[in-house]
Amino acid sequence: MKAATLVREFRGGIEECVHSGHICGVNDRGEIRYGAGDPEAVTFLRSAGKPFQAIPVIRHGADARFGLTDAEGAILVGSHRAEPFHVIALESIADKIGVSEDLLLCHPTYPLSAYATESLHREHKPKRSIYHNCSGKHLGILALCKTLGYPVDGYGNPDHPAQEEILETLSYLAHYPKEKIGMGTDGCGFPVFALPLRALATAYLKLACPDLIANPDIRIAVQTIVRRMNEHPEMVAGTDRICSHLLMDSNIVAKGGAKGVYGFGLKKERLAFALKVLDGSEDEWPLIVASILEQIGYDNRETIDRMYGLAPVSIRNDNNRVVGRNQTAFTL
Repeated sequence: MKAATLVREFRGGIEECVHSGHICGVNDRGEIRYGAGDPEAVTFLRSAGKPFQAIPVIRHGADARFGLTDAEGAILVGSHRAEPFHVIALESIADKIGVSEDLLLCHPTYPLSAYATESLHREHKPKRSIYHNCSGKHLGILALCKTLGYPVDGYGNPDHPAQEEILETLSYLAHYPKEKIGMGTDGCGFPVFALPLRALATAYLKLACPDLIANPDIRIAVQTIVRRMNEHPEMVAGTDRICSHLLMDSNIVAKGGAKGVYGFGLKKERLAFALKVLDGSEDEWPLIVASILEQIGYDNRETIDRMYGLAPVSIRNDNNRVVGRNQTAFTL
C-alpha cells in the first residue's frame, strides 16, 4: 500500500518539504480502527521498543533487589538527554548494582542535550558511556544479569538469555510470531526488532490496557513500568521532549525511536497508535500526534496544545518572523 502524505511544509506559499509515512491505530478487540498509508508497513522499533526491553528487568525483580527508586526505574526505559538529573540517577543505578561504566556496551559520547554538552566542554570533561541515551536500558539489563546469574559478558548478543527473553516478551505482547520478527543491530549495540506497525500498535495497546495481558507476571511488570513513566516523564526523555510532554498526561503511555518511529497508547479510549515518518525525521511527531488526537476527538486539550507548543503550525525564521507553515495532510 502506498505511503500517505503526513506533513507538508510551506514557505512563502510554496511547498518546500513533504513528509510521508504510515499510521496504524488499533482497538482492544484487535481491530485496525484508524490508519493512513499501510498499517502493515514494517519498521524497526529502535527506542520505541525500550518499554518492552525493560519488562524482564522488572518481572524478575531486579529493580527491587537493588533498591532502585521509581525515577531510576523510569530511566531504564528512557532515551535520556544526559541532563544533570539524568546523570545523577544513572550513576546511582550503577553504584547500586555494582557495575563499572566500562561494562556498558554503548560507546562513550557527549549528551544529546546541547546545554549539558556545552557545560562539559567548558569544564574540559571527556565523553562517557553513561551519557549515551541508551545507558539506562543497558544498566537495566546488567541488573537483570546480576539478579538471575546470567553472564554480563555478551549481554547485548542476540543469543544471550536476557535478549532471548526480551524477544519472547515482545512477540507475546505484539501477538506476532517471534520467528517473523526482523532483527538488526541498534546504534547502542543491542538487537533491534522490526515489526509491522499493526503489531507495534498492538504491543502499545497492552501497555495502555494491561488487563489484556493474560500472564500475571508480565502484566504486573507492565503496570509498574507505565506508572513510573507517567510519574517521572522527565526521565523517559528530558526537557521539552515529546515523550515527556505526552507522559505528563496520565492517560497516555508513549515512546519514540530513531528514524521516525513512534508508539503511544490511550488508556481510557483503549486505543493505540504506531507511526513511521519515512524520511526518519522526528520534528513532525508532535504535529502528527496532535492531529491524531484531534481526529479521534481526544478530550484533553492541554495535551494537544503541548504538542503544538513543541511543533508550532507557524514556521518562524531567526528573526522570529512568520515565514511559512506546517500542515498535516492525512485523514484517519
